[in-house]
Amino acid sequence: MKERTRVIIADDHPLYREGLKRALSWSDAIEVVGEAEGGRAAVTMIKELIPDVAVVDYKMPDMDGIAVTRAVAQSGMATRVLLVSAFANSELVFRALEEGAAGYLLKDAKRAEVIEAVAQAAQGKTVIPPELAGGVADEIRLRAQTAGPAFSERELEVLKYFAQGLSIPQVAQKLFLAPSTVKTHAQHVYEKLGVSDRAAAVAEGMRRGLVD
Repeated sequence: MKERTRVIIADDHPLYREGLKRALSWSDAIEVVGEAEGGRAAVTMIKELIPDVAVVDYKMPDMDGIAVTRAVAQSGMATRVLLVSAFANSELVFRALEEGAAGYLLKDAKRAEVIEAVAQAAQGKTVIPPELAGGVADEIRLRAQTAGPAFSERELEVLKYFAQGLSIPQVAQKLFLAPSTVKTHAQHVYEKLGVSDRAAAVAEGMRRGLVD
């Protein structure tokens, strides 16, 4: 006989926990082995019970679902974290997946959808609500465009000094380099940022978080 999928539920609202437990109990392939009222309790319970899947509310007062996901991923445990939320937010889904979540489930999902999501998570599949899949794909494309090419350490130094208002000759003095060398680094920075001058490079660098 195939072993049942062991699940814990973490949510600070007892009514939702009870409703989710009842929904999962309709499946003979799933066993709810524990319930936690908050994120910290969930992490402790996951470490003790090592369930196959942890269904974790995104918004909890002590430790949110993203933080729980991160803690589980960093610990190297095999438990798959499935976040649940009332928020249909593709950016939030992307963040959850980036931190190692098995997927994302909306709180208004039907019983069959909840059961299927847990089953898929247990099988190592990624769970994304159909209505959010397009938004998540857009987030991935946006992040890829924003990330752009990697910068060398010297290029980032040049950009940092530009942000301080220094000219190319002044940067050359700071770095003990020939102005022509700094100019070459600057040109590489412009190309990678998609700009044509120092002011635009600083503005775009700040937008991307490359400089303060």
